[in-house]
Amino acid sequence: MRWLWIDRFTEFVSGSHTRGIKNVSLDEEVVDEYCPGYPVLPPTLVIESMAQLGGILVSEYYGFEKRCVLAKVGKAVFHQPARTGDQLQYHVKVESLQDTGATVTGVSHIGETLHAEIDLMFAFLDQDRFTSGPLFGPGDLESMLRLMNFFHVAVRPDGTPVPIYENL
Repeated sequence: MRWLWIDRFTEFVSGSHTRGIKNVSLDEEVVDEYCPGYPVLPPTLVIESMAQLGGILVSEYYGFEKRCVLAKVGKAVFHQPARTGDQLQYHVKVESLQDTGATVTGVSHIGETLHAEIDLMFAFLDQDRFTSGPLFGPGDLESMLRLMNFFHVAVRPDGTPVPIYENL
């Protein structure tokens, strides 16, 4: 099973932005073991959380037809640790979309306090140059999106619901 670092989508507007939450819990091994005696969510997993949100935001814009992967972390600034009991509120927005990839910016808050600021770049894998086939097994991505309440909040810019794409 792939690791999910988003507990729930709270907002999603196709081609624009998305919001989600992550609850930091002591029962997650990575939190308990990353810094013994001082349980925190590792900053790399905050980056991964925003990459998951951003990757879904970019992929959905293209109908989940392109194989989108994180290519570069342009900036990652952390203002405080994410401790157990904290709820991270993520906001990721599209900065640019091109035929070869996309860029997004993300911020994370704990309550009203700024937690992190992250800039990410995504690339689209060419069918001929890289691993062939999908990045997920049939139905796996749809199942993951359902678990995170994606289809409850995902809308197009005009407010109509995002469809459940056949290729999920």
